[in-house]
Amino acid sequence: MYACTCAITGHLPRAARSGRCGAAPDTGGPDRFPFASERRLPSDPPTFKRPRNDPTVSETVAEVGEFRLIERFTRHFGTTDAVLLGPGDDAAVVAAPDGRVVACTDMLVEGNHFRRDWCSAADVGHKAAAVNLADVAAMGARPTALLAAVCAPQDTPAEWLEGLAAGLADEAAAVGAAVVGGDTTRGDQLTITVTALGDLEGRAPVTRGGARPGDVIALAGKVGWAAGGLNVLSRGFRSPGALVGAYRRPQPPYAAARDAALMGVNAMIDVSDGLLADLGHIATASGVAIDVDTAALPVPEAMRNAAEALGSDARRWLLTGGEDHALAAAFPADVLLPEGWRRIGSVAEGAGVTVDGRRWTGPTGWDHFATA
Repeated sequence: MYACTCAITGHLPRAARSGRCGAAPDTGGPDRFPFASERRLPSDPPTFKRPRNDPTVSETVAEVGEFRLIERFTRHFGTTDAVLLGPGDDAAVVAAPDGRVVACTDMLVEGNHFRRDWCSAADVGHKAAAVNLADVAAMGARPTALLAAVCAPQDTPAEWLEGLAAGLADEAAAVGAAVVGGDTTRGDQLTITVTALGDLEGRAPVTRGGARPGDVIALAGKVGWAAGGLNVLSRGFRSPGALVGAYRRPQPPYAAARDAALMGVNAMIDVSDGLLADLGHIATASGVAIDVDTAALPVPEAMRNAAEALGSDARRWLLTGGEDHALAAAFPADVLLPEGWRRIGSVAEGAGVTVDGRRWTGPTGWDHFATA
């Protein structure tokens, strides 16, 4: 072990159908839905086996060994002023100027959250970091540190895990945080578990339970794009790149979260399971009713074209698709929305979530244990 962690809080990790991962837009094809003649990707995850005595294939983790692997993994990690002691000891030491630490954790499992033939190691690293950093940001906190634990089969290429480490470090650095430790172990299924820490900087935490009747519901970031990318990849294609890219590597609006906290937002949540599902969490925790105005959520042309080509419903992608890690929040009606936020609904007395004043029929988002 190169560090340990405890005191984990937050909601259950979002789930995904077979093969959910996240990343930069795919440059392997044009930003359009492919013609039927385009090479299709396999529909099932391949089995990764290292050919015997093949010198062109990267060393496996079994050949490298645990301690060399940890050395190669941690060399990608930077540091910040908040890191008082980083990787290399029994535990890391991270400054907590506020005196309170915001903590959350998420797990990514191969075949459930990502597929290695659909995304690179760096993509998975970026996503594993982003899903946690978005949760910390949604609490109104400044992310400070990540801890990453990896369970890998013995035949996993060590080079792949280095790419994972680079992705983790890059996403953390984007918000001024650092990876400070974690753990490695052997197992039958490749699994990445990340814990994020954050500092409230003297502010009260922003929870799901603060929405009040009369508030406006606002959104920062994109929704529906990752769901579209998942549908495209599931059909065996690699474009439109904007959709596939959003699925591979989400881009949470980190700065918008801090701006909302400074403006006195009443409630906020990371949209990981689907807009309607996550607004439902706010409605339940706050004891209010929320109505979504679909006129404020126009379907982008690229999304609409892809959905039509696939025989899918782009509107459902927008309302129920997860993994974009946008932010949804309830603001007092008299607050000028910060830059990057747009009004999409309202809060009233009552319970539940409606769409244009009507009850939504069908799934509202992802449920790890209820969805086959």
